[in-house]
Amino acid sequence: MPKSALPLSLETQAVHAGREVLHEQGIHAMPIDLSSTYPLHDLEEGGRSLEAMALGGLPQGSAVYSRLYNPTVARYEQALAQLEGAEEAVAFGSGMAAVTACLMAAKQRGGHVVAVRPVYGGTDHLLASGLLGLDVTWAEVEGIGAAIRPDTSLVIVETPANPTLAMVDLDEVVRQAGKVPVLADNTFATPVLQNPIKHGVALVLHSATKFLGGHGDVLAGIVATNGEWATELRKIRVITGNVLHPLAAYLLHRGLPTLPLRVRAQQEGARIIAERLAAHPAVSAVHFPGLPGQDPKGLLSRQMQGPGSLMAFELKGGFEAAAVVMAEVKLMTPAVSLGSVDTLIQHPAALTHRVVDAEAREHAGISQSLMRLSVGLENPEDLWADLEQALVKAMAKLAVGASR
Repeated sequence: MPKSALPLSLETQAVHAGREVLHEQGIHAMPIDLSSTYPLHDLEEGGRSLEAMALGGLPQGSAVYSRLYNPTVARYEQALAQLEGAEEAVAFGSGMAAVTACLMAAKQRGGHVVAVRPVYGGTDHLLASGLLGLDVTWAEVEGIGAAIRPDTSLVIVETPANPTLAMVDLDEVVRQAGKVPVLADNTFATPVLQNPIKHGVALVLHSATKFLGGHGDVLAGIVATNGEWATELRKIRVITGNVLHPLAAYLLHRGLPTLPLRVRAQQEGARIIAERLAAHPAVSAVHFPGLPGQDPKGLLSRQMQGPGSLMAFELKGGFEAAAVVMAEVKLMTPAVSLGSVDTLIQHPAALTHRVVDAEAREHAGISQSLMRLSVGLENPEDLWADLEQALVKAMAKLAVGASR
């Protein structure tokens, strides 16, 4: 894409970001570089390049070895950084690999982190496990400032949060954190609906497996950040080997032009489903930022550009009703993950957040009656017909059990 002097919309950037070099090479479709190693005719140059990349820099000539650098991955990183308004981005083999790298980089600055629940169950498990030798303080947003210590190196939040859709005011988090860098998991919102860097966040994390991939066929993680953090993350990626495969990077980049279209279409379908769930007799509560009264801080107008396509809902029949719904849906896929073009439904307490401490899980609102729904691109009427019949069966089964 020729460089434009005019500001470009997100939709245009999603189509063209990371592809500029293709025009210089005279090609249109993105190539995939699957090389595991690269020729080194100049030994001194190769050694300098390897050393530069081992220290978190970029190649100085030859890419040497694909664990150090891959051009297909680099183009995708450039594209995602542009969409997030970041200086750089660093991609990893999974979202958890990305989280781990961020925590390892933070530990070099201090052994203490502050985190706000709920977060993704895998992130919670990693923080609580002590595996990385970090001291973790769990706090409410308003208590972040009081939890900060001289050795605090990172504040971690997720908004909208997995799985309750609780929204966090990023301006308030950054204010409370002061000089401590903030990491925000932006997986649910994507750069289409939220750009945390505009609010002072230092590290923006995505499980790219979800909306960024969007088709249920890629496992990846990516962090958008500044040059200093990116250097540290690349250094950790080189040492640990948590690289993103170039084929995965190709698929992620190929799907990026449709990201705004997918996110907004899924969001509109989610509005319809959430409204109907809120009125259904089997449902005791629906958690969806787009419903009346669920955005008291006005974050949808000043932080997000829409409520997204995720929701959580609580069933009056508790776990037993949830089990029936999971068993009876026919069109929706009963599975973990989210953000795919097809609709996924799951039970967080039994699945994605099963490894979270039970008391902490309950405190975060992840009850046995809670289900999480990721709305896809199917016709909302078809989705509702499927979900409603499963809810009816759940109510009928519970009614039979109660009459015995």
